[in-house]
Amino acid sequence: MVGSSLTDWLLDSDPALRWQVERDLLRLPAEVWAATRARVGTEGFGARLLALQDPDGQWAGGAFFPADFDWHGPEAQEGGQPWTATTWTLNTLREWGLDADALAGTAEKLAANSRWEYDDLPYWGGEVDCCVNSWTLSNGLWLGADVDGIVDWFLAHRLSDGGWNCEWVDGATKSSFHSTLNALKGLLDYERATGDRERVREARRSGEDYLLARGLYRRLSTGQPVGPWALRFGYPFRWTYSVLNAACYFRAASLHDGTGPDRRMAEAVERIRAARQPDGVWLQAGRQPGRVWFEVDAAAGEPSKWLTFLATTVLRWWDDPERRGRGDVPAAVGPHVRPDGSRP
Repeated sequence: MVGSSLTDWLLDSDPALRWQVERDLLRLPAEVWAATRARVGTEGFGARLLALQDPDGQWAGGAFFPADFDWHGPEAQEGGQPWTATTWTLNTLREWGLDADALAGTAEKLAANSRWEYDDLPYWGGEVDCCVNSWTLSNGLWLGADVDGIVDWFLAHRLSDGGWNCEWVDGATKSSFHSTLNALKGLLDYERATGDRERVREARRSGEDYLLARGLYRRLSTGQPVGPWALRFGYPFRWTYSVLNAACYFRAASLHDGTGPDRRMAEAVERIRAARQPDGVWLQAGRQPGRVWFEVDAAAGEPSKWLTFLATTVLRWWDDPERRGRGDVPAAVGPHVRPDGSRP
């Protein structure tokens, strides 16, 4: 599957993916992909998730876990994280490019009605987990909530090696690939939404250097791969780290900063390239176990449209210097950004 046949296959998809294919692969005019993006809230996956929102602004009655989650039952014992609660659903809708106007009033409802399962803390204040706080920062910027305090939290909780670790609260002093990548995404979203580069730039650079110094997947101490999960590509990414997930971040950061790719990523990029099948697609490794509202991608072992799109955009950015720094503008966050990327 090459050329136009691959493109046709990717275009034959939900609006949540199709508009990104139109913008980042086909480079169609903004009015074309913006019209497709506007459909995310009215049809397909996006509309289905919007219809599942509770009257109090939450999904599944909880901030991070559904209200009916049995902490001592089979679901908890088997290690399956439910993916239906508020934070996971907001993450998905934001990443799909839903216009924040489709969730008008949600920020206020969550401020009034949603509390974290950890210590019953207020929703928009975040809690102690780096990944949770990163998503709360990004979602709050998108929906117009006051999440400014979370930025200070990240600056205060950076570890001495330059990254972050969600297990800091249990005494961890070394950074985590997973936590650092998720923290970086939130800080980049802050820069993109507010234009305030100075406040978080040093912290973002140190987190990026933590991953780049390790080639995105090797231990600094031994040079050995950090774990098989780093080379396992599954969509949705959710909280898990992979070199593809990291490369997508570095592409977005590069385009925001107006810089080229960092050559320390070279080996990791070749790992992504090596996973491409002869027909030009990438296969779904499988998503993390746990309850979902509905499936949004292929089953394990099958060709994945989402992974194929994401990996193809990474390779295009890496391989073609003429495309670097122009055209591929990642979806902006924040209530004051229109779906076509312009500002009122």
